[in-house]
Amino acid sequence: QVQLVESGGGLVQAGGSLRLSCAASGIIFRFVAMDWYRQAPGKQRELVAAITIGGSTNYADSVKGRFTISRDNAKNTVYLQMNSLKPEDRAVYYCHTGWGSTDYWGQGTQVTVSS
Repeated sequence: QVQLVESGGGLVQAGGSLRLSCAASGIIFRFVAMDWYRQAPGKQRELVAAITIGGSTNYADSVKGRFTISRDNAKNTVYLQMNSLKPEDRAVYYCHTGWGSTDYWGQGTQVTVSS
């Protein structure tokens, strides 16, 4: 079955960096677009960054210039490099993809940014 497993979250001071990873299995990774979403307490889940099969990327305005999404098809892994983190980036970050007619989500990884 399809599995997405995130890692790399944690506690960091404002201005610091983290790199999230999402390892995918059960899909032909190079044939799917991948996304990172986040959900802060009391807020709706929002799209943070997306990467297409061809490597084109798209970002939420709030993270442009600070976050970078990338993929390694040989490792079936998508990354989110997060720099210049702000307290408002605090959230649970989820990896997402669509395969067939089904959406798949990882379990989430917590990112906490202290001021």
